[in-house]
Amino acid sequence: MYFVTMGGISGYVSFTTTPSGRAAIGLTDTGRVRLLAPGSSSTDWKVVREWPTSAYSHTDWLVKLGAIDEPAQAEDLLATLPPEALG
Repeated sequence: MYFVTMGGISGYVSFTTTPSGRAAIGLTDTGRVRLLAPGSSSTDWKVVREWPTSAYSHTDWLVKLGAIDEPAQAEDLLATLPPEALG
């Protein structure tokens, strides 16, 4: 799977989506990694899971996800997270 980088998302240093937009991974400007799912509009995203970058970096996760197919929904990516990210 690859990701598409989105620009200009307020509160995020990095914001990437899956090609179809079924999931997004964001790095907040406060150092939190977020898994997001689409919300009610094309610009609305809801947080599925969040953790500090010190527990598991967004870069490590994006590299790991490069070896799998795009999920049907954002929640399906939770199974790919290591225990330290799930707390």
